[in-house]
Amino acid sequence: MAEVKGFRTQSGNTRFVLRDAEGNEYTTFKEGIAKDALAAEGRRARIKYHEQERNGFTNIYLDSVEPLDADGEPPERSGAVDEADEVAWKTAVEAAPWLLGSEPEQAIPPEELFEKLQPFKELVADDIREGDER
Repeated sequence: MAEVKGFRTQSGNTRFVLRDAEGNEYTTFKEGIAKDALAAEGRRARIKYHEQERNGFTNIYLDSVEPLDADGEPPERSGAVDEADEVAWKTAVEAAPWLLGSEPEQAIPPEELFEKLQPFKELVADDIREGDER
């Protein structure tokens, strides 16, 4: 995964574009897939996609992203995965259109997107953990 960028559409949705090492681009509007793509950014990943032709153009839509380790295998997911972090990232990605504000004139670099989503994600994760302790 070379990079992931988020774009606000005219309708207010966020379109995420993933670019692979060869420069191929894949699009998704699904926050969960975007979260997985952001987690795999800069690393190897297995992607699934489908192509759709519309008005003479072929759109390539991302269906899933699975980060891979150095051997090309999915990393082992232990039961110790922090569920609060997982839910918090999903919430942050869903809230991205509101956290980003107005429609940007150009793509938002992944580092900037991460910087905007990370603090919100941490607040959500902390709230979830505090709720579990009660």
